[in-house]
Amino acid sequence: MADNNDSMRIDVELVRQLATLLDDTHLTEIEVEDGDRKVRVARKAAAVAAPVAYAPAPMAPAAAPAAAPATAPADAGAPAPASTANAVKSPMVGTAYLAPNPEAKPFVTVGQKVAAGDTLLIIEAMKVMNPITATAAGTVAAILVTSGQPVEFDQPLVVVE
Repeated sequence: MADNNDSMRIDVELVRQLATLLDDTHLTEIEVEDGDRKVRVARKAAAVAAPVAYAPAPMAPAAAPAAAPATAPADAGAPAPASTANAVKSPMVGTAYLAPNPEAKPFVTVGQKVAAGDTLLIIEAMKVMNPITATAAGTVAAILVTSGQPVEFDQPLVVVE
């Protein structure tokens, strides 16, 4: 019979917090160490096929380079890459939300004038809602993300011109 002092005591609340962190960050595993105790929480990566659009490669070698962006599939309303020069970029990894809650109207819409400091959207990271604000006054030219979309660090979010 094993001595109770030799058995590992599991902090169930810590495991739950780590599992929640996995969900929030879309990681597949996380490990923490405290002295000689080590806890690793892992999840089998779900085989989710991300929507990927492929454009057929042009067969003629004389294809004009300017035609490539026009034939490549793009998200509805997404501007050409050149127009992201004035984009407000994500300062963190998280989930973007265009409105304060699902029933509310969006913070901004395309064509709307904004002032420096106006909230454009929020990014949820580790259960914290982080407002992303306009760095300068201008007009919203494009919104490059959808509500609920995961975003990466330095990803263009909203173009303000």
